[in-house]
Amino acid sequence: MLNFCTLFNTAYLAKGIALYNSLLKACPKFHLYVFAFDDVTYKVLTERNYSNATIIALNDFENDDLLRVKKERSVAEYCWTCTPFTIKYCLEKFDLDRCTYLDADTFFYDDPAVLINEMGENSVLITPHNYHERYDQSASAGIYCVQFTCFKNNAEGLKVLTWWAKACIKWCYARYEDGKMGDQKYLDSWPYIFEGVYIYRDAGAGLAPWNVLNYTFENIVGRNTVNNGPLIFYHFHDLKYLSDNSWYLGGYEIPAKILEGIYKPYLRTLTAIDVELKTRYQGIDSLGVIDIKNINGLSFKFKVGTYILDLKKSFRQFISDLFFIGRRKYYKDNYIHID
Repeated sequence: MLNFCTLFNTAYLAKGIALYNSLLKACPKFHLYVFAFDDVTYKVLTERNYSNATIIALNDFENDDLLRVKKERSVAEYCWTCTPFTIKYCLEKFDLDRCTYLDADTFFYDDPAVLINEMGENSVLITPHNYHERYDQSASAGIYCVQFTCFKNNAEGLKVLTWWAKACIKWCYARYEDGKMGDQKYLDSWPYIFEGVYIYRDAGAGLAPWNVLNYTFENIVGRNTVNNGPLIFYHFHDLKYLSDNSWYLGGYEIPAKILEGIYKPYLRTLTAIDVELKTRYQGIDSLGVIDIKNINGLSFKFKVGTYILDLKKSFRQFISDLFFIGRRKYYKDNYIHID
């Protein structure tokens, strides 16, 4: 039995349901602990009565430390702050042998058991961004991605998890500052300051818009592969639904095969879930629709299987990349230590 946890609010509801459904197809035995970050999400998920899921209300999960910093942080920053606490809650409350945190915008195509099994005797598993050089933000966003992070319920695993939780309470904001960025850049130091941290490097775990240009993707007899190996999960980072019924792909160049084989089916899935929910819950917005009038400088916009390039954002991305070239070596050797 593989145990996972995730957190999301109504704006990510369709993505969260899609994640659960993908696990049903890809993973023979699993349980997903969902932390519902608003009342609508809790109501919808509990009424759907998922057999392989436990839905946890925010009020049942929050502790004094979280409540103390909640008012100081944005919605996104508070979600990031809560990430290590969701894992810790599951390990302690449900006495799990291990638990893996999943970002709600991930989607599984093959059994993730291979990742967990490869940990061996290690206590923590992390996955790198594997950035393509064009989108490398290791210096500001971190070498590793929180997307799929596994902890065993043992001394080593709990030591890292407790350190992470304390660090996020102390500082967790949506900006780069003194070697920190949200909950994520803390992971850079783990392989150096803790024992038992395993890095899973295979391309199939964490294919994402920032790294798809590194790999060869194929769909062979209905099975998605990356560099001839199985695609385990895709991370649909920064995918946004716009009020003109288009999708913002986050400013990344997405190859045609990925658009056809990965994005189009996923977008259809999200749309179908949203339509279904709207028939039962009046006024619900499970896609977190963004008014197109409030969007400036989108690099890529997905609509009816096409995307368009916005040169304005591309220039800003170029300047950003140029800025980090000179600083990358420094941050590679700079690790955070918290007492």
